[in-house]
Amino acid sequence: MIALPAFHDDDHPVTGTQDALTAPSERFGGGDALFVWPCRRHGMVPRTMAVTLILLGLVSLDASLLTAAFGQTVDGRTGGFPPAPAGLIGPNGVSSEPTAQQIDEQRERLFNELAEEFAAFDRLGNLVRRVSQLVKPSVIHIEAHKVTGKGVTAESYDEAGSGVLVPIGGEPWVLTNRHVIHGAQRSQISMRTHDGRRWVAQRILMDPSTDVAVIQLAAPGVEDPSGRSGRTVPRAARPAFPLPPVARVGNSDRAQIGDFVIAIGSPFGLSHSVTFGILSAKGRRDLSLGEQRIDLQDFFQTDAAINPGNSGGPLLNLRGEVIALNTAIASSSGGSEGIGFAIPINMAVRVAEELIVHGQLRRAYLGVSLDPEFASAELATSTNVYASMRRSPDIAQTFAAEPVRLGGARVKEVHPGSPAEKARLQKGDVIIQFDSHWIEDDDHLVARVGLAPLDRALEMVILRGGKRYRTEVVLAPKP
Repeated sequence: MIALPAFHDDDHPVTGTQDALTAPSERFGGGDALFVWPCRRHGMVPRTMAVTLILLGLVSLDASLLTAAFGQTVDGRTGGFPPAPAGLIGPNGVSSEPTAQQIDEQRERLFNELAEEFAAFDRLGNLVRRVSQLVKPSVIHIEAHKVTGKGVTAESYDEAGSGVLVPIGGEPWVLTNRHVIHGAQRSQISMRTHDGRRWVAQRILMDPSTDVAVIQLAAPGVEDPSGRSGRTVPRAARPAFPLPPVARVGNSDRAQIGDFVIAIGSPFGLSHSVTFGILSAKGRRDLSLGEQRIDLQDFFQTDAAINPGNSGGPLLNLRGEVIALNTAIASSSGGSEGIGFAIPINMAVRVAEELIVHGQLRRAYLGVSLDPEFASAELATSTNVYASMRRSPDIAQTFAAEPVRLGGARVKEVHPGSPAEKARLQKGDVIIQFDSHWIEDDDHLVARVGLAPLDRALEMVILRGGKRYRTEVVLAPKP
């Protein structure tokens, strides 16, 4: 690979990545599905905690159980209940009906077989229960009192959502969605843990481009247990109970489609409810979520039930690690229809770190415009460069087990004086790898560059004229 002497993009406007923190407004795929925020708006948030455990059964039935249930084996042989043992032989040589004792023995045998088959599935159910019990203390139920409009048109309402306490920069912070608390004053936001203890927000930081927010917890004053009036009392007079335990943060880059996942949140105000499903897809980046844009998208998709009130709650793997923040749903009814979206935790933590240290997300800038019409499959067919990429010496060891990947983002224009120009990128270059990540399309590159670190050399791999080149770029802050 030939070494050249860097990207971000938001120079390229991303079509379809419109987001907002409002009610459902955009249709999905031309059908009736709407992308909506799964946070719960209502006139009065229930003050009592309701805990619901929803386990979507994923039972694997083997041939013996199917035979017992339907009377036929998978290869067509007659099955069903075992043939009745011969009873008394009558004068005409025909066996009579089995006795009640014989039927009871057959049923007992079937129950025992069923118990053996269920044991494996029950271990999965027990794992879900243990993960739920372990992480629930770190999940925060959030209530935000909001007012829209002025004068006679003013509308007051409460909105419920969720959050999860995670370690960021060595300190515990509540990670949640911006749309859960946006529009509410700090004194009008209250939080509750699973044991009923109430907390108030000491510090709030938000980023509209990713819909990520972080909240620093504080115990409410003794005189104002709700924490809503804003009155405080001396620290010595405050309740002396510790903060909830932090959840363990996983690596969302390692999550795979088909992995079992658990969602915890407050659907319809029912705090700390648990649902179960799988990771259905990764890299959803073209979601229209309303009037306000979310520029940086890289959502996970899950079929774990997510409903209004789940926004900001954690999506967990079966190791009990947070791998994403539940954020939105595609729905024609406003409730769960098995299509939920969550922000990968690596992305959420990266944004949170920027907010805590710098007060805002410092988005990186590469200085190129990208071609949204680029089709990597056509390039692969015409040049065959992708077919040899996996076997090339420079990446063979690292990606030997990876399938051949079709992807990349084609440069349409290089802006003068930009980091891209300094890295000697040219019009027509196809960026196929950025900072050790394969690039799937232009939206993927936008998200990767926008969250990339500044003032540090990052490696890129590009295609130019049918050959691969390696170059480095030092990104600058977005102008």
